[in-house]
Amino acid sequence: MKHSERIFQILEDRKVTAYQLSKATGIAESSFGQWRKTPSSNIRSGNLVLIADYLNCSVDYLLGRTEDPELHQK
Repeated sequence: MKHSERIFQILEDRKVTAYQLSKATGIAESSFGQWRKTPSSNIRSGNLVLIADYLNCSVDYLLGRTEDPELHQK
């Protein structure tokens, strides 16, 4: 699964729109449109951090390194 596919899945699960995420993070809405049209794993690390912070999930989850979306902070 591409990183963008995982992002759209968690957006759907949490009932958040790409528009809401775009406005909250400052990531161009056109980026989300492009990622939906052509799923990609080529997403800047800074954007992944912004998305993870907004969605309160781990970057590892967005990267597909874990199936657990919850943050495990020490």
